[in-house]
Amino acid sequence: MSYSAVIRATGMYVPDRIVTNEDMMQIYDTTDEWIVERSGIKERHFISQPMGPADLASFAVQNALHDASLSPQDIDMIVFATLSPECWFPGSGCFLQAKLPFRNIPALDIRMQCSGFIYGLSIAHQYIRSGMYKNILVIGSEVQSTSLDPSPEGRTVGVLFGDGCGVAIISASEDTARGIQSTHLYSEGKFAEELWVPEPSSKQFPKVNPDLKGLFPYMNGREVFKQAVTRMTEVIEEALQQQSWKAEDVKQFFIHQANARIVTAVAERLNLPLEKFFINIQKYGNTTSASIPICIHEANQAGILQAGDRIIAVAFGSGFAWGAATIIW
Repeated sequence: MSYSAVIRATGMYVPDRIVTNEDMMQIYDTTDEWIVERSGIKERHFISQPMGPADLASFAVQNALHDASLSPQDIDMIVFATLSPECWFPGSGCFLQAKLPFRNIPALDIRMQCSGFIYGLSIAHQYIRSGMYKNILVIGSEVQSTSLDPSPEGRTVGVLFGDGCGVAIISASEDTARGIQSTHLYSEGKFAEELWVPEPSSKQFPKVNPDLKGLFPYMNGREVFKQAVTRMTEVIEEALQQQSWKAEDVKQFFIHQANARIVTAVAERLNLPLEKFFINIQKYGNTTSASIPICIHEANQAGILQAGDRIIAVAFGSGFAWGAATIIW
């Protein structure tokens, strides 16, 4: 029997510390106006004590489990997307597994950066459809504030990112009229060095250069912007065509919150009103793999999503890698 993979519950967690654009002005030669105009970001959340993505995830997971009326013992698999793990190895999924009373289930880390949650949904979708597992945690969690370059050269990237976690519990259902309908995944590796953190690198000894510059993210902002708008528009159109959906019949589009201008540009290319695109980057900045599940959770909590609503989640980021998921709520 083939099962449908439904989003049974969602959860999120962001650290209490709010860092405003005025706070960023104490680090960088910048202004609130410059940051808002370029990105739409007004504030973001940073950790204020040592925490890793598994720590953030433990809070978000407990919220989702409570809403789903499940316990950690009911979870069959952890799929953990992050670009900011606690350490070189093992993966963050194992650290999360140690924090809550899970069984000895598989904990799979995936490193697909901004597209990590979409890739995670695709993985969960296949396991659920096959009947192998009944309840899978898909997590996007990031602690990026500790990896930002505080020097003047780091300004264009440093003001963009925030810490946070979003979670979805994907469960098996016999109701085929609901759940994940399709996923569409792509990458184009020739752009790998347009958005990356080059160190630590196993290609060199030592893995980290003494000047530490390789530990900070580099981004070719112009190329990322252009490719993000093009690829996310393309994959949305592909997803709509495969499902025979009309764009106007989609209740909400959840686009990775990298830049408010990217979301606006995609909406314009699709000739759709911006109201169909959930935006919360002004509150959290770019939380990378966490941004889409945080968006979905907030929309769910606000009552925006109702049973039977059609939604599309789409992301683009480092790799370059991108993807979309069509879902019936």
